[in-house]
Amino acid sequence: RLMTGLSPASRSPLAQPSSRMAVTSPWASSPHPARRRPTCTLASGTAASSVVWVANRGTPLTNGTSSAPTLTLTNASNLVLSDSDGRRVVWMTNVGAASSSSSTEAVLLNTGNLIIRSPNGTTLWQSFDHPTDTFLPGMKMQIRYRTRAGERLVSWKDAGDPSPGGFSYGCDPATSIQMFLWDGSRPVYRSTPWTGFRVKSEDEYLLTNTSAIIINLAFVNNDEESYTMFTVSDGAWHTRFVLTYSGKLQFQSWNSSSSTWVVFGQWPPHECNRYGYCGPNGYCDETVLPIPTCKCFDGFKPMSTEEWDNGEFWKGCQRKEALRCSDGFMPLSGMKPPDRFVIVGNTSLRECAAACGRNCSCMAYAYANLSSSIENRDLTRCLVWVGELVDTGRLGASTASDTLYLRLAGLDAATGTKSLPLLSHYASVYEI
Repeated sequence: RLMTGLSPASRSPLAQPSSRMAVTSPWASSPHPARRRPTCTLASGTAASSVVWVANRGTPLTNGTSSAPTLTLTNASNLVLSDSDGRRVVWMTNVGAASSSSSTEAVLLNTGNLIIRSPNGTTLWQSFDHPTDTFLPGMKMQIRYRTRAGERLVSWKDAGDPSPGGFSYGCDPATSIQMFLWDGSRPVYRSTPWTGFRVKSEDEYLLTNTSAIIINLAFVNNDEESYTMFTVSDGAWHTRFVLTYSGKLQFQSWNSSSSTWVVFGQWPPHECNRYGYCGPNGYCDETVLPIPTCKCFDGFKPMSTEEWDNGEFWKGCQRKEALRCSDGFMPLSGMKPPDRFVIVGNTSLRECAAACGRNCSCMAYAYANLSSSIENRDLTRCLVWVGELVDTGRLGASTASDTLYLRLAGLDAATGTKSLPLLSHYASVYEI
């Protein structure tokens, strides 16, 4: 059982930990004897010993009869997990041969990060670079590392089985500016495309009348990598994002008084927010309270009014009249832009509008100037859409929202006027 600082020469804990590591069996309560096999796990310092990281989740050990499985730090500076007989290696780190040293340490930090550290203090390997189902304060959610895509959170198979499950959460590999929650290869939920708001933002979650958790989100982008990470205020409860086996991304904090994880946020939050729920050219209006509802854009109507009125939105909406190449664009503020966009390189708002306007097949565009957000770089973001608009939302006054410029039939391109309301009256509300 690894506490806070073990090396080949030292086997004693260095301090009272808030995290601990052990070769344990999350399957212990499983009704299936075949599943009662140990794994190497990291647990938070809560009364429930919640598992936050699993080393060998894909290759569980077989219980031996004579001795327990072993976790050792070799002279080659690698952690090696072996079965009870020591004959089969089921998991090991990948520290390079050039880093081998007999003085290397394996240290479990109070942050929950398991690291291999060289004698000069260099981190050779860390569990934070290999997430399982949990995102902890100080951990990087990699969007890109050099030329490869970042890691994903992967859910457990079920409540008692930490084997990789069917749900995953991570960066969109096609664009690198939005996050997805997948069920296998099928998208379940999509974040807003990045607008720069995560460069430095703060959210507060009230716990009592006198205390609160302050969540600081940050976005870092440079030539080497891009990632998001979060930190919490001093003295805050144990806090984490976890991808549950049922396919929900939850923001949780540990209440020691009730010995429970309190869920402060969950995604997708409503049925309406599920990917593509409102169909092509429909959008989820989150400003409708208490129940978000599907609506059609201005100038559109439901593909089937009868199905739409019965709460079946998957067919989406269609235009009331055909577009002409000379039609203008209506600005819709407070929107979550659709998926399936094309990114145009660094450009101005005028150039972004012109790029969409001269393409008669361009249905919409969105623009953001990020030059003041990322290390003083001159970076802008122009998104254009050709074809149907899928998975759109209306967020209202949110730092994550965008202005979507929608091509509207009959709208004068010069004056931007049209004798129609901004948003369609086609909407249905159902409890979800």
